[in-house]
This record gives sequence, C-alpha cells and structure tokens, in this order.
Amino acid sequence: MTDRNEIFSADFKEQPYWWDAAPRRQSPQQPLPAYVDVAIVGSGHTGLSAALTLARAGRSVALFDSGDPGEGASTRNAGYVGRSLKHSFASIMEHDGLERAKNVFHDMRAAFDYVFKLVQTEQIDCKLRQPGRFIAALDQSQYDSMAKEYGLREKHLGDVFEMVPRARLTGETGAQGYVGGAAIPDHGCFHPGLYHQGLQDRAIAAGVEIHGHTPVTGFQRDGEDLVVMTGRGAVRARDAIVATNGYVDESLPWFRRRVVPFHGYMIATEPVPPAVMDRISPQRRPFIEYTHDIFFMRPSPDETRILFGGFTGGPVADLKAKAARLHQALRRMVPDLAAVRLSHAWTGKCAASFDLYPHIGRNDGVHYAMGYCFAGVPMGTWMGSKVALKLMGDKQGATSFDDLPLRRPFWYSGNPWFVPLYMKYLDWQDRRP
Repeated sequence: MTDRNEIFSADFKEQPYWWDAAPRRQSPQQPLPAYVDVAIVGSGHTGLSAALTLARAGRSVALFDSGDPGEGASTRNAGYVGRSLKHSFASIMEHDGLERAKNVFHDMRAAFDYVFKLVQTEQIDCKLRQPGRFIAALDQSQYDSMAKEYGLREKHLGDVFEMVPRARLTGETGAQGYVGGAAIPDHGCFHPGLYHQGLQDRAIAAGVEIHGHTPVTGFQRDGEDLVVMTGRGAVRARDAIVATNGYVDESLPWFRRRVVPFHGYMIATEPVPPAVMDRISPQRRPFIEYTHDIFFMRPSPDETRILFGGFTGGPVADLKAKAARLHQALRRMVPDLAAVRLSHAWTGKCAASFDLYPHIGRNDGVHYAMGYCFAGVPMGTWMGSKVALKLMGDKQGATSFDDLPLRRPFWYSGNPWFVPLYMKYLDWQDRRP
C-alpha cells in the first residue's frame, strides 16, 4: 500500500496554486475614515466590482474585509468563466415560460461578456482566454439530456455547441468512464489570483480605501446614515453593500440565514510532460461533469500542470486527507496521471441560495448581492457593478433577478450541518444506474 505522504511533492503547500503568482497582500492598516458615501463588506469580485463602479461615479468608498483582501473564494476558485446556472433553460421554460428563461440566460450572457469587457478595458493581465469547455456525461441519459438542453439554448439564444460521442472522446479528454459530452467553444478561463489583483489595483487607483483585517460586526441606523460597526471602530456611511457570499458570518445574521456555504476543494499537480498534457487535454479546454456533485479539471494557465477539484461539501479538519481522496479520484479518471504528485491543495467557500438563483436586493437599508450557486466569477463581478448602479438609482442596474426574494426555511439558523448529507444524496442521484 502506498504511503499517503508519497503523493505530495517536497515543496507541497496547503494554499491555492494561484497565490504563487499573486500572493495575498498584507498592507499596513490605515486609519478608518469618519464618513464615506458607501461602505462595502467583502473584498472579493463583487465588492471590488461594486467599489470600482461607485468610485468612478464620484462616490467615496471604503471596503472592509475580515482577512487579507481577496483571501476568500475570489482567489480560490477554478478560474472558469462560463454561463452556468443550477437551473436549466428547459426547467425555467417549463415552470416560468419561454420569456423568463430567455431573460435569465440573457443575463448570464451579459455577466459572461462583462468579464471579458472589463479585463480588456482595464487591461488586466490575468491570462484570460477562450479555449471552450468540455462537459462530460456519465451515462446515455445524461448525454441525451445534455443534447436536449443545449439544443434549446442554441434555438432560443444562439449558443453554439457540439455533441461529442464516445468514439471521439479522445479528441477532447483523456478522462475515462464517460459516454461522451458537449463541447462549448466560447467558454473561458483565467488566473483568478491575477484577476483579483488587477481589480484591486484599479479600485485603489480610483480612490477606494481597502481595510483588511477589519471585520464588520453590524449596522445601526442613525437618521439618514448607517453606522458601520467594525472590529476597529465605527464608520458612518450613507449606504452599505454586503458582498460576502459564502463568507458571511454570525455578525450579519439576516444574510447568514439566507445562504448556505459550501466548501470546494482543489489540488494542483507537479508539472506533467507535454505529451501527457496532450493526451489529457488535447484542446486545453476546462473539463467538467454534467452532474450535481461534479469533478472538474483544467490545465494551469501555463499548460504545465493539471488542476483538479471535487468532493464539494462541508469543512474538513485534515486538508491533506481530502487531497489524497482527490488524488485517488484523479488517478482513477486519468490513468496517465497514476504517478503524479501534488504540489498544492486548498479549499474555499462558495454559497447557494435556497432557490438556487443568484440574488441582488436590499434589506433594512443595506444592499446585497450573493448566493451565486457556483457561478461566482461572472455573476459576482457583474452583480457587483449592478448593485452599485442600483444604489445610485441608475436604471441600468436592473436584472432579471430583481424580484426574487431571498427567502430561508424557518428551520435554518445559518449552521449548514446538512451539507455533507445533501452532497451524498446528490452523488447517489448522479451516479446511480
């Protein structure tokens, strides 16, 4: 039996691979402002996008984070840029009508396009490219369901796709155990650490104050202003935005009780030979399963390593043990990587709403955008700008998600104790005959 420690490289790190090129910045704490136009809680994609939009419109903005700026999911995700939603086009069309389905997916397209436009306009060097995406089916029923879903999107939205049968799988992926899948030619990927770093630099240049290690502990209304309570003192603000997604804590109970945090897990391999990479990912496309409880895989931006994720669920005490499970799953899926060692393993928190839609709105005078349901890169960036526009009364802030109340079940207090059980159920549902 192989010693578990043999699968880890000598320089193995329990931190995101992305932090090698974009380490977290630990700038000295600055004095808090007495007053700002807008206080933002959370320094990820949503918070920075909102801050940049507001600052460029002439608002004074202070952004607060309980840790280092960007320490959360914004620099821990896989770097996929797509048009994903937990609801299919077919299911929305069946339950809410064709126009509603088209409106929702047009907004998904708008969020996707916004990322590319923002990177180009702001000249952010984050290795953004469009190799497409390959979505794999475990069995024929998944393959047929995928063909129907993407056929509807092509008919009503113009989204291009190609079904790839088993006989042509080796042209897309070296992963084993799939009957075929769909190739989406225009989906993108990037380096999330460099993307966040670029957004942060542009926000600071626009005049945004970023205060790390300054947790927000609550809000109090004082006349027309909000008093933003932090671990380092109080700040008065005309408006506030909560942009914490999966990292909202008990200090903001209304929000905590309305989203369910999930821990995602990823590993990075040591460099693999180019010939092996050619067999694993011939098109250099990110790979993802057409399941609820997914495995996903992509080449690193320099195309030297494989980045692999899965086993989404609750927190674990031993990250190395989780990494070993992922390594085992990777070896099973991709026999070419049987002898590969791991250089990095990490985790980060995303969040789902109970209706599985992203949400944007206002509660008790505080604006929010959250609950992206695993589509946080495009939706978080786009909704950050939209919530800023809404705050300023700009009609361009309208979205198809505006009328969705952020509800919670009466029994949920903010403790996601049920997540591991729920993920086991989804895994059984995905992989049963």
